[in-house]
Amino acid sequence: MVDDDGPVYALNLFDLADNEDYRAYSRRSVAEVQSHGGRVVSLGAFRRAEVGDVAPRQVMVLVEWDSIEAFESYRDDPALADLHPLRENGTTGYIWHLFDKLDDLRPILRRT
Repeated sequence: MVDDDGPVYALNLFDLADNEDYRAYSRRSVAEVQSHGGRVVSLGAFRRAEVGDVAPRQVMVLVEWDSIEAFESYRDDPALADLHPLRENGTTGYIWHLFDKLDDLRPILRRT
């Protein structure tokens, strides 16, 4: 069973816009993410598409959040109202998906 109080992973896929906004976002975001209970688990640059119908993106960032509440506190913090537009304006084709942490696939396989 999925732990509703457990960690949540945010998969971020995006292309960089032709401006400096994401650079400004990245200078602040790591500390802000950490202060809200998140940590960057992995960064990646696109290599190639193997399978799937999602258009490739240049960048992948995987963030582990302590809980969905921790993620939402980052997303909704009024003190960060000037930070999130830097991410939004500094990227294109942004995909931001949340995944519950699983120890194995049994909880999902039981649903089918």
